[in-house]
Amino acid sequence: MSDALYCFRCGDSLAALTPPISRQDVCPACSNYLHVCRMCVYFDTNVATQCLEDDAEEVFDKEKANFCDWYQPSPDAFNSAGKRADDKARSAADALFSDRATDVADDDAQKSAAEDLFH
Repeated sequence: MSDALYCFRCGDSLAALTPPISRQDVCPACSNYLHVCRMCVYFDTNVATQCLEDDAEEVFDKEKANFCDWYQPSPDAFNSAGKRADDKARSAADALFSDRATDVADDDAQKSAAEDLFH
């Protein structure tokens, strides 16, 4: 386990930030807030509230900036396998919807051509 911090979302180094991480600090690369549950050492998806700290108030959006007093940034917050899966899903969705946009444009062109026949 290293002491270096990386953004939980994009994996970019947070070495340029001055500790402690405040509620308003954002990742220099992806602009996501960093004082979030997903970036905390107490975050654990195997627990019902996804927090190992029993006294912490429950936070429902784990990627939204919060005021938790128990927050401690985790050097292990970035999950490169999860990032690759997210990127793959995003690429597939982009490909699906960009093809649909082309199909809609082609449909509009065909409809316009058919309407021109009757005018």
